Amino acid sequence: MANVCSDFECELVEFNGEAEYVHLLVNFPPTVSVSKLVNSLKSVSSRRLRQEFPELKKHYWRAQRLWNGSYFAGSVGGASLDVLR
Repeated sequence: MANVCSDFECELVEFNGEAEYVHLLVNFPPTVSVSKLVNSLKSVSSRRLRQEFPELKKHYWRAQRLWNGSYFAGSVGGASLDVLR
């Protein structure tokens, strides 16, 4: 994830989540398209997860994708990490 962010000249500040979703805190310039960043993060992580865990293919064979197409992005400029948590 950090490599994808650095390709977009972004900083991955925090990464966590639950069984069904992930949370990313990313610092990025206004020149970066959120949709392109999210699409790249989903594509790269899906490919890497399928390589590392081939059994995922059996589970998701019908949908032909690991991640749902939707996402939520919010802007929190200037807020501290403590406030965000």
